[in-house]
Amino acid sequence: MSKSLHVAIVGATGAVGIEMMMTLEKRNFPVGKLTLLASARSAGKRLPFRGDEILVEELTPRSFAGVDIALFSAGGGISREFAPHATQAGAVVVDNSSAFRMDPQVPLVVPEVNADDVRSNRGIIANPNCTTAITLMALAPLHRAFGVRRIIASSYQAVSGTGAQAIEELRAQVAAIAAGRPVEKKVYPHQIAFNVLPHVDSFLDTGYTKEEMKMQNEGRRIMHHPEFRASVTCVRVPVYRAHSVAVTAEFEKPVSVDAARAVLAKAPGLDVVDAPAQNSYPMPLDVAGRDNCQVGRLRMDCALENALAFWVVGDQLLKGAALNAVQIAELI
Repeated sequence: MSKSLHVAIVGATGAVGIEMMMTLEKRNFPVGKLTLLASARSAGKRLPFRGDEILVEELTPRSFAGVDIALFSAGGGISREFAPHATQAGAVVVDNSSAFRMDPQVPLVVPEVNADDVRSNRGIIANPNCTTAITLMALAPLHRAFGVRRIIASSYQAVSGTGAQAIEELRAQVAAIAAGRPVEKKVYPHQIAFNVLPHVDSFLDTGYTKEEMKMQNEGRRIMHHPEFRASVTCVRVPVYRAHSVAVTAEFEKPVSVDAARAVLAKAPGLDVVDAPAQNSYPMPLDVAGRDNCQVGRLRMDCALENALAFWVVGDQLLKGAALNAVQIAELI
């Protein structure tokens, strides 16, 4: 990667946009020029990059002249509207929204799992849902070794997955409760401080939410496993950063804890943290700000045949979003 590239970040002032910029710098990505794009409201701000300050510009259809790679993290509507302008200008788009994830013409990529799919891109590559990406860091290596049939999972999702306003809402509610003041609710339908909400994304007619179905739908594409089934309950928890997922996975081939641990120990981007007797297991506080995901609590499931239970935690702003996007850019 010696060639200097013109990189654009769409949604540069958002939580993921800022992480994208920091990740480009941390991984020494060959950025020759960085263009930061955001709404008119955010244009004019300056953001630090490699010891300099870069002016944030307003996103328009003409923003992509000369851009090689455009990292999008500004929501599905913006991606649908502006990604075609970027590709027409000759850029390759890495999109963090849900806009293109289920489009059969668009590769959906976790580099540690299906890096080769990047080759089939027609100008747009999709980043998966954050909970899906974190879960697959542990599940995909196990699938390659033992053939996963189905999973039952529950997620414990940090408020930063909703955005900066949700982080502020949790902070404000904790402060209000500590001071004996009434709690204000704007972002979530219920108080999130000292509470958990079994509600992430909007509900479907089946009773599942859109977020819960992403694990099955996106998992099938990323693992190239059209029969994969996933029953998931997604829960918002009062944690600032990093998602956790409890997974029970049923396999085709015989599985054991030792065999699974050996597979996971070799998996890229994943650390095994699994010494319960020493109170050692993955936790959001330990994973926040780290590139690698962690897996632990490995045990044979006592309710299903040939099934393994495990607990995987990852920083959803990094592996679930910005880091995954930059890794895709590195593959490009």
